[in-house]
This record gives sequence, C-alpha cells and structure tokens, in this order.
Amino acid sequence: MKRMGFKELLFILPAIILIAFFSLWPIYKVINYSVFDYQLNDQQKSKLSMEEKFNVDLFMENSDYVIMFIDMNRFSFPEDVQDKVDEVINNVNSFKELLSDKSGFIVLSGDLKKQVRNDYNKLISDTDYFINNYDFPDKENLILVMEDTKKCFVQSNFIGLKGYVNALADERVRDAMGHTIVFTVVTVALELLFGLGLAIIMNKAMKGQGLVRAVSLIPWAIPTTVAALMWSYLYDGSSGIVAYIMQNLHLVNDSRDLLLSGGGAMASAMIADIWKTTPYMALLILAGFQTIPGAVYESAKVDGSGVFNTFFKITLPLLKPSILVALLMRTLDAFRVFDLIYVLTGGGPGGSTETMSVYAYKTMFQQTNFGYGSVVVILMVVSVAIIAAFFIKILGANVMERD
Repeated sequence: MKRMGFKELLFILPAIILIAFFSLWPIYKVINYSVFDYQLNDQQKSKLSMEEKFNVDLFMENSDYVIMFIDMNRFSFPEDVQDKVDEVINNVNSFKELLSDKSGFIVLSGDLKKQVRNDYNKLISDTDYFINNYDFPDKENLILVMEDTKKCFVQSNFIGLKGYVNALADERVRDAMGHTIVFTVVTVALELLFGLGLAIIMNKAMKGQGLVRAVSLIPWAIPTTVAALMWSYLYDGSSGIVAYIMQNLHLVNDSRDLLLSGGGAMASAMIADIWKTTPYMALLILAGFQTIPGAVYESAKVDGSGVFNTFFKITLPLLKPSILVALLMRTLDAFRVFDLIYVLTGGGPGGSTETMSVYAYKTMFQQTNFGYGSVVVILMVVSVAIIAAFFIKILGANVMERD
C-alpha cells in the first residue's frame, strides 16, 4: 500500500481542519468544563480558575463605600474610638495603594498573596468591630458592602473528577439515563419492525409506487419541533382527538391525564417519535432492498422456496448491513433525543420523561451550571460510544460488504 505523501495530505487537509474545529474543539471544551465547578450564576465560580485569585475591581469599588460609611458615621461612635476610625480609614487607603496598579482578577502568589491576605483580614476585623459593637445610621449598608467584599477572594474551582463521582451518585442522572434507555429501546425496536414492513410495501412493484413512497416520508420530513407541537394538540385532554380515542378505548381513565402521568407522558412521547421516524428507518431498509439482485428471488422460486422461507433465509441475511446502519443511526439519534421531549413534555411530569439531553440542557442553560452539565454531556458521549461499539463489534456485521 502506497504511503500518503505531502501532496495527498494537502487534499484532505481541509477536512482535517473542519473536523478539528467543529468536532474535536467542542469536545475538548466540554471535557475542560467538566473538571471545573463552573457556574455562571455564582461570582466565585464564574471563571475557570486553577489558582486563587483576587477581584481588584470589586475591592476598589467596595473599599470606597467602607471609607464613606465609616467616615460619615464617625460622630455616632464614642470619642475614645475616633482614633480607631482614622486607623481603619488609613488601613483601607493603604490596601488600595497596594493594588493601585492592578485591575480585574489577579493571581495571588508569594509576598503579594501574604500582604493581600493580611490586609484583607485586617479590614474584615476592623469593620466587624464597629458592626458588632455600635449602632449607627449606615450599619445595614456597611454590612451589605462587607458581604460583597468577602467575595473578592475567588478560590480555585478546579475539582478534577469529582463532578463525575457526583454524577454517578446522582439519582436524577440515574433516572434520566433509565428514561433514555427505555425510550431508545422501545422506539427503535418498534421503528425497526414497522420500518421493515413499510419498506416491504414501498419495494413492491405496484401502480402509484412513487406516490406511496412520497406520502410515507411526509412524517419524517416534518421538523421535529413542529411534529411535537402537533402531537401536543392531539394529546390535549380537552380537545385532542388522540386523547379522546385513548379514553374511549380505555387505554387511559381520563384523557386529561394523558400527559399528566409518568407512564402516559412517556408512552405519548414514544408514539410521536415512532410516527415521525419510522419512515426514516424504512428509507434506510429500502435502500438495502434495492441492492438485492432479482435473480436471487427467481432462483429461490425455482427451488420451491416459500414466502416465509425466502424472507428469513434470503432477504433478512442480505439486509443485514442495511439493518445495522438503520439501527445504529436510529439508536444514536434516539439516545440523544431532546427537541421532541422538551417541546412535548418538558421532561415532566415530575421528571418522568426527562432524558439525559433534557437534563443536560436544564443544568447548563437554566441553572447555568456548565461544569456539571458538561459532566452529563460527557456521560452521554461515553454511552453513545458504547452503543456504536456494540453494533459494530458485538453484532459483527460489516456495513461495507455483505456476507
């Protein structure tokens, strides 16, 4: 086999760059976030930090208020502590002078770290002395300022693998994983069964074959969000026709409870997904039918093979690569389901339909906890890798050639 040279490498270089930029870089960022306690709604954890830092801008702003409130209220203190008032003001000004040439978040180390820590502890001690021992007009304001000042020190939020340990012990993660697995197994199994039947119908030579194929693919062509909204109207307990039919068939006691019970909501989401994605499964299997030579069936007919024997002994083995591709694509897609669940049930009721994707979204964008949300995403990536390995290795089917 000829080794790839520099010229050959130039042809695939754009593809390598695109893969690195759109695939590898996002994965690297997610892994990076997952080892930090990264929360945008917490000032102490809103940045990735390996070392202790000090928020100079926040201190400078608050120190001016400390000086102002103590100086403005000096006559509320006894005469014997007036020197203490001047001492505190001088100490704060000295602290400001130490940091006068700095701004933003600075990394503390060496003598600077020791000096800043000493001055900071002195500031806390001095202000606590006035707050705890005297009543003065701006006491509450000074308390609020000092509470904010205590946020100037930003500790390292690097936690290593602790996020993964917490996730594995998180009952909500286990529940979300269980919901995801149940949803994936049930929907993919039924979509394979119905898709195979639909593919057989679309493969038959009959009048209007093109129209049948086009109509069959309509559900798959509808955007998932639109389909979810459509099904939410059909499931509506007061006016939805599907909910009404299920109630009359005694599948549910009350049509209004269809999306308000855990089992009903999960079943509803599964039905909507099966309706939408079965045509996609059928399309992939139909492509496999098109690769089977007609001579094979003619030979089987001559040998007296029956319909069922031909299907199980000839058709299914020759469809093996196509079925594997269909199963792999649909399983990975179903495991990552988000938009259908989010629009239809929002993960409810009570988290009974919350999948890993929905939980990751809620953690990252509703709670702005990007560190823990990234951990959930990585667990999904690992799960998807295991699924892919199972189909490709364990089942032992070669998608590039037929047996």
